[in-house]
Amino acid sequence: MHNELTPKDIQMMKDELDERRIRLRPKLLEAVKEARAFGDLSENFEYKAAKQEKNRNESRIRFLENMIRTAVVIDDRSSADTVGLYDKVTVYVEEDDETESYQIVTTMRQDALHGLISRESPVGRAVLGKKVGDRITIHVNDDYSYDVIVQTIEKAKDDGSVPLSSF
Repeated sequence: MHNELTPKDIQMMKDELDERRIRLRPKLLEAVKEARAFGDLSENFEYKAAKQEKNRNESRIRFLENMIRTAVVIDDRSSADTVGLYDKVTVYVEEDDETESYQIVTTMRQDALHGLISRESPVGRAVLGKKVGDRITIHVNDDYSYDVIVQTIEKAKDDGSVPLSSF
Protein backbone atom coordinates (compact mmCIF):
# COMPACT_ATOMS: atom_id res chain seq x y z
CA MET A 1 0.00 0.00 0.00
CA HIS A 2 1.26 3.45 -0.89
CA ASN A 3 0.47 6.46 1.23
CA GLU A 4 -0.31 9.67 -0.60
CA LEU A 5 1.59 12.39 1.25
CA THR A 6 2.58 15.96 0.51
CA PRO A 7 6.18 17.16 0.75
CA LYS A 8 5.21 18.90 4.01
CA ASP A 9 3.87 15.61 5.46
CA ILE A 10 7.12 13.84 4.56
CA GLN A 11 9.21 16.61 6.10
CA MET A 12 7.19 16.41 9.32
CA MET A 13 7.85 12.66 9.48
CA LYS A 14 11.57 13.16 8.79
CA ASP A 15 11.73 15.72 11.60
CA GLU A 16 10.04 13.28 13.98
CA LEU A 17 12.42 10.52 12.87
CA ASP A 18 15.44 12.71 13.60
CA GLU A 19 14.02 13.57 17.02
CA ARG A 20 13.39 9.92 17.85
CA ARG A 21 16.75 8.66 16.55
CA ILE A 22 19.05 11.44 17.77
CA ARG A 23 17.49 12.62 21.02
CA LEU A 24 15.04 10.02 22.28
CA ARG A 25 16.79 6.73 21.40
CA PRO A 26 19.97 7.43 23.47
CA LYS A 27 17.88 8.51 26.48
CA LEU A 28 15.77 5.36 26.32
CA LEU A 29 18.82 3.13 25.97
CA GLU A 30 20.35 4.79 29.01
CA ALA A 31 17.11 4.29 30.97
CA VAL A 32 17.20 0.56 30.13
CA LYS A 33 20.85 0.32 31.30
CA GLU A 34 20.07 2.10 34.57
CA ALA A 35 17.04 -0.07 35.25
CA ARG A 36 19.00 -3.24 34.47
CA ALA A 37 21.50 -2.25 37.17
CA PHE A 38 18.76 -2.45 39.83
CA GLY A 39 19.15 -6.22 40.02
CA ASP A 40 16.82 -9.16 39.46
CA LEU A 41 15.26 -8.58 36.02
CA SER A 42 12.33 -10.96 36.61
CA GLU A 43 10.88 -8.65 39.27
CA ASN A 44 12.27 -5.36 38.03
CA PHE A 45 9.31 -3.15 37.02
CA GLU A 46 11.56 -0.23 36.05
CA TYR A 47 13.45 -2.45 33.62
CA LYS A 48 10.24 -3.74 32.01
CA ALA A 49 8.80 -0.23 31.68
CA ALA A 50 12.04 1.17 30.22
CA LYS A 51 12.26 -1.72 27.78
CA GLN A 52 8.64 -1.21 26.67
CA GLU A 53 9.21 2.50 26.08
CA LYS A 54 12.37 1.75 24.07
CA ASN A 55 10.44 -0.79 21.99
CA ARG A 56 7.59 1.68 21.36
CA ASN A 57 10.10 4.22 20.10
CA GLU A 58 11.77 1.66 17.80
CA SER A 59 8.37 0.61 16.48
CA ARG A 60 7.45 4.22 15.71
CA ILE A 61 10.80 4.70 13.95
CA ARG A 62 10.13 1.65 11.75
CA PHE A 63 6.60 2.90 11.00
CA LEU A 64 7.85 6.36 9.95
CA GLU A 65 10.64 4.88 7.84
CA ASN A 66 8.14 2.66 6.06
CA MET A 67 5.71 5.54 5.50
CA ILE A 68 8.45 7.66 3.95
CA ARG A 69 9.84 4.80 1.86
CA THR A 70 6.45 3.85 0.39
CA ALA A 71 5.01 7.35 0.05
CA VAL A 72 3.61 8.64 -3.18
CA VAL A 73 4.25 12.38 -3.23
CA ILE A 74 1.18 14.36 -4.23
CA ASP A 75 0.71 18.00 -5.10
CA ASP A 76 -1.09 20.09 -2.52
CA ARG A 77 -2.01 22.91 -4.91
CA SER A 78 -5.26 23.50 -6.74
CA SER A 79 -6.67 26.27 -8.90
CA ALA A 80 -8.06 29.34 -7.18
CA ASP A 81 -11.71 28.40 -7.69
CA THR A 82 -11.68 24.66 -6.94
CA VAL A 83 -11.48 22.64 -3.74
CA GLY A 84 -7.96 21.35 -3.15
CA LEU A 85 -5.92 19.72 -0.45
CA TYR A 86 -5.93 21.70 2.84
CA ASP A 87 -8.79 23.92 1.70
CA LYS A 88 -11.76 24.46 3.99
CA VAL A 89 -15.05 23.81 2.24
CA THR A 90 -18.57 24.53 3.44
CA VAL A 91 -21.35 22.45 1.93
CA TYR A 92 -25.13 22.57 2.18
CA VAL A 93 -26.58 19.15 2.95
CA GLU A 94 -29.99 19.16 1.29
CA GLU A 95 -31.29 16.07 3.10
CA ASP A 96 -30.68 17.63 6.55
CA ASP A 97 -31.23 21.27 5.51
CA GLU A 98 -27.98 22.34 7.22
CA THR A 99 -24.44 23.34 6.39
CA GLU A 100 -21.25 21.53 7.33
CA SER A 101 -17.62 22.63 7.09
CA TYR A 102 -14.65 20.39 6.44
CA GLN A 103 -11.00 20.79 5.74
CA ILE A 104 -9.63 18.31 3.21
CA VAL A 105 -6.32 16.80 4.41
CA THR A 106 -4.09 13.80 3.83
CA THR A 107 -4.83 10.56 5.67
CA MET A 108 -1.94 11.26 8.04
CA ARG A 109 -3.63 14.42 9.33
CA GLN A 110 -7.28 13.33 9.36
CA ASP A 111 -9.33 14.00 12.47
CA ALA A 112 -13.05 13.90 11.73
CA LEU A 113 -13.95 15.12 15.23
CA HIS A 114 -12.20 18.40 14.39
CA GLY A 115 -13.50 18.70 10.83
CA LEU A 116 -10.32 17.37 9.18
CA ILE A 117 -11.55 14.99 6.48
CA SER A 118 -9.24 12.67 4.54
CA ARG A 119 -9.02 13.13 0.79
CA GLU A 120 -9.65 9.38 0.53
CA SER A 121 -12.96 9.54 2.45
CA PRO A 122 -16.26 9.58 0.53
CA VAL A 123 -16.68 13.31 1.25
CA GLY A 124 -13.05 14.13 0.42
CA ARG A 125 -13.11 12.25 -2.88
CA ALA A 126 -16.41 13.88 -3.83
CA VAL A 127 -15.52 17.53 -3.14
CA LEU A 128 -11.92 17.63 -4.42
CA GLY A 129 -11.76 19.61 -7.64
CA LYS A 130 -15.29 21.01 -7.32
CA LYS A 131 -16.33 24.68 -7.48
CA VAL A 132 -18.74 26.85 -5.51
CA GLY A 133 -22.28 26.05 -6.60
CA ASP A 134 -21.50 22.50 -7.74
CA ARG A 135 -24.04 19.86 -6.70
CA ILE A 136 -22.28 16.65 -5.65
CA THR A 137 -23.55 13.20 -4.78
CA ILE A 138 -21.56 11.62 -1.96
CA HIS A 139 -21.62 7.83 -2.15
CA VAL A 140 -21.15 6.43 1.35
CA ASN A 141 -21.75 2.82 0.31
CA ASP A 142 -23.78 0.86 -2.24
CA ASP A 143 -27.00 1.49 -0.32
CA TYR A 144 -26.63 5.12 0.76
CA SER A 145 -25.69 8.39 -0.88
CA TYR A 146 -26.69 12.00 -0.39
CA ASP A 147 -26.41 15.31 -2.23
CA VAL A 148 -24.55 18.43 -1.15
CA ILE A 149 -23.94 21.82 -2.73
CA VAL A 150 -20.56 23.52 -2.34
CA GLN A 151 -21.22 26.92 -0.71
CA THR A 152 -17.77 28.32 0.07
CA ILE A 153 -14.12 27.46 -0.39
CA GLU A 154 -11.46 28.91 1.91
CA LYS A 155 -8.09 28.36 0.25
CA ALA A 156 -5.05 27.09 2.17
CA LYS A 157 -2.26 29.58 2.82
CA ASP A 158 0.31 30.13 0.06
CA ASP A 159 3.22 28.97 2.24
CA GLY A 160 1.79 25.46 2.23
CA SER A 161 0.78 25.54 5.87
CA VAL A 162 -2.54 24.14 6.90
CA PRO A 163 -5.04 26.80 7.99
CA LEU A 164 -6.49 24.90 10.92
CA SER A 165 -9.69 26.88 11.24
CA SER A 166 -11.92 26.70 14.24
CA PHE A 167 -14.94 24.55 13.52
